[in-house]
Order: sequence, then structure tokens, then C-alpha cells
Amino acid sequence: MREFTAQRDDNSPDELWLVEHPPVYTLGRNSKPEHLINPGSIPVVQTDRGGQVTYHGPGQVVCYLLVDVRRRGLGVSHVVEIMEASIIALLADCQISSQSRQDAPGVYVGDAKIASLGLRVTRGCSYHGLALNVDMDLTPFLGINPCGYQGMAVTQLAAWVEKPAIAQIQPTLIEHLSRRLGYNTAIQVF
Repeated sequence: MREFTAQRDDNSPDELWLVEHPPVYTLGRNSKPEHLINPGSIPVVQTDRGGQVTYHGPGQVVCYLLVDVRRRGLGVSHVVEIMEASIIALLADCQISSQSRQDAPGVYVGDAKIASLGLRVTRGCSYHGLALNVDMDLTPFLGINPCGYQGMAVTQLAAWVEKPAIAQIQPTLIEHLSRRLGYNTAIQVF
């Protein structure tokens, strides 16, 4: 992501990358050591994204937004709102009521966090993005204070939808993000 962003020019197309990580804790630029409670054998990686500590693992959709936000006339808060609105719309498609919170970026079902956000913008271009818990082992979240909040409950799509499939969630997420970012070309998901 950093290399792609560093090599971009004014004509470089935007890209949305979908990945599924092996188990890893990532520390954002604002992370505090006390929020990493008990990582056990899970690797801990310092990143340059905003935010605190989170967990990534199998069964979670991670989408990196490599977007020229300056060209699109967006600020960081706009991109955060677009990510949150896209996840909320995706969950509504599944008949799940969710919301964002001003005091803690991300998306919540009730008081439980279902999606985390973390961005970095450099030279007017964003990278990093969002992580949506689909059908995963949530136990590793007990080893951290998710996003820096002690005792924050975490949930996943599988708690609300029987056997959600990442392969079905990914294109729907891309569709919602693309529409809100103003893309009008076909998007392929690999």
C-alpha cells in the first residue's frame, strides 16, 4: 500500500483492495502499550494507520482504500463517513440494524463493534481502510482493548446471519463503497 501510494501520480487510478489476513494484532499510530493486554502467540505489527490496536484474522473482510482523496475533493472525515455508511448499508441489506458513533469510529450493532476503521493520508492519497468481522474466532479480541476501549464488546455478521460467506460479502461491500466514492466503472473482485 505504501509503495503503491508513494508511486502514484495525478493520473493513477484509485484501487480498493480486499484481503483476509492471518492472525495479527496491528497497532495504529495512536496506540498505547496498555491496550495490548495479552497477545499470546499472535504477532504484533506496528502500522502507520490512524487509530489504536485491533485484531485481523481469517473470517474478516479487510478493504484497503487506495484513493486520491484530494482529486475526489474528500477529507479524512468524509472517507470515514463513506466507509461507515457503506458498512451500515451492507448490514441493512442483511436486515441488521447498525450505527456509527462520534466518540469511537467504526460500526456497531447495539454496543458491540462489528467493523473497525483506520486510515492514513499522505500526499492527498489514502491507504489502509476497514475491517468487517464476518465469521471468525473473536477470542483474540480478548487480548486487547479493541480500538483503545477497555471492555468493548465485539460482534460479527455470523451472530446475526446464518453462515455468512466472505465471497458474497466482498462484492456487496465494494458496490456500496464504489457508489459512495462516486465511481461509475465496473469493479472486479478477485
